[in-house]
Formats: sequence, C-alpha cells, structure tokens
Amino acid sequence: MNLTSLVMKVTLLGAEWVLWLLLVLSALSIAVAVEKIVFHVRSRISVIGVGQEFQKVLFGDGITAARKYLQGFVHSPQVRIVMAGLDEVAEGGGAVRNAMAARQAIEKLHMEKNLNFLGTLGNNAPFIGLFGTVLGIIRSFHDLSLNMSGGASVVMAGISEALVATATGLFVAIPAVIFNNYFLRMNRKVLTDTTVLEAVLLTYVDVKLGKEKSVD
Repeated sequence: MNLTSLVMKVTLLGAEWVLWLLLVLSALSIAVAVEKIVFHVRSRISVIGVGQEFQKVLFGDGITAARKYLQGFVHSPQVRIVMAGLDEVAEGGGAVRNAMAARQAIEKLHMEKNLNFLGTLGNNAPFIGLFGTVLGIIRSFHDLSLNMSGGASVVMAGISEALVATATGLFVAIPAVIFNNYFLRMNRKVLTDTTVLEAVLLTYVDVKLGKEKSVD
C-alpha cells in the first residue's frame, strides 16, 4: 500500500472523528473552567477588610497574633503570600520581600495551571474544525464519483454536513478564549490585591527596624 492510498483511506473517514475530538476537547475545557471558577470562589476575600484588620492586629498585638488571624484566610493566595513574608520578619525587610516574591511565583504558577490549554484550544479549535470540513468535502466528492447519478445533491448534502465541523470548532474555541481571558484577568487582580497586605507588612517591618535602630 502506497502512501497516497493510506492517506486517502484516512481522509475518507470523514469529519465525524474530528467532531468527536472537538467534543472531548470541549469537555476538557469546561472541566478546566469549572475548576478555576471553584478556586476563585473559594479563595475570594475582602482584601480591604482583611488588610485593615491585619494592620490592627499586627501593630497592636504583634506577629504571633497576626499570623493566627491570617490562618483563618489561608485558602486565599493573597494571604499565603503575605504569610510567607511574615515568617521572615526577624530577618529584615529584604528577606520579607524575597519570601513574598518567591511565594507569589508559586501561587501564580498554581493559578495559571491548565490555562495554556484553554489558550491553545481557543487558538486552534477553528483550524481543527476547518480540517474536519476539508475531510468531509473530500469524502463528498469521493461519494459523488461512486454515484454520478446522484448529481449535485450528493455533494451538497455532504458539504453541509462537513461545514458542521467548522461551526463546532468555533463553538468550542469562543468559550475557551473567553474563559482564558477572564481567568488571566482574575489572576492579575489577585496579585494586585496582594500589594494591599504586603504594604501593611512592609510598613510594620520598616517601623520595627526603625525603632530598633533608634534604640541602638
């Protein structure tokens, strides 16, 4: 069997397998979207409210009390980032900043997990659908060659079915792009909100170090 015959056999399978592939990819994208929605809902906090109370407890009762307070919000990436810095207060401002930067990188990787899949699917699903359409058209003309008496109606019926693959590709791609852009924006908001809590901790470190220097 030569290569042309092998490719033709694969081509004549038509667009149906492409539709099944798009269906599976669509299910996976929905699963990723649901997982991200659940994550953001569970990790949501009022950053302003937590920040104000964190500042009150930290400056009033100290690090131990502040850490205990933040434990109640440990499900939040913003809080986990600041708690990493809180553990390094004794080492100075530089250590606090480095610890929070390191933890922020970890949290960012966690939040962006599987988002590449949504982005890739959004960019490529239309081409997968178009590929299915091309396969369907090839099969339609092949069927016509085997049944010339059927005329144009044979081709038109096959082509209309093949175009479903393109429509399906767009149907899969559009939600994937929307979800990907939405979650990227949510991730940026989380990291931006973290600066509220970071500012409180860094201010405390500067004040504490300033007092220690004045005592010396």
